[in-house]
Amino acid sequence: MGVVLFAFIAVPIIEIAVFIQAGEYLGLWPTLATIVLTAMIGTALLRHQGLATLARARESMKNDRFPAAEVFDGLCLLVAGALLITPGFVTDGAGFLLFVPALRASLRGYFMRRLMKGQETRAGTVIDGEFHVIPPEDGPDRPPKKRR
Repeated sequence: MGVVLFAFIAVPIIEIAVFIQAGEYLGLWPTLATIVLTAMIGTALLRHQGLATLARARESMKNDRFPAAEVFDGLCLLVAGALLITPGFVTDGAGFLLFVPALRASLRGYFMRRLMKGQETRAGTVIDGEFHVIPPEDGPDRPPKKRR
């Protein structure tokens, strides 16, 4: 929770500072044009890589294999699209980084190792035991006993 709050406060401050520096260096209109251009390039990349990922996912499912890598890539592309929609140079840079397949593969490996590490610790807590089914005397499965 603290990281999310920090991000909501820090990212806009960083973006404003970078906007000011870019505006001083490039000027107002070139800075705004650069933001629009990065959004257009990002949209084209998102469409291209998203369709390619969808095609790979379909191929995996056609071969009776769960498309885990493709699902992760799709999530990364979704985050990249959200970052590119957000105006700013820093968020655009982070979004463009998620378009790099090698970076997505290393992120996927990192998260898979973390997930498997969590599975190993949970798999060690198995409790072995016996149980006996005790039928209810007047349960919904049995007719009530006749009383005298």
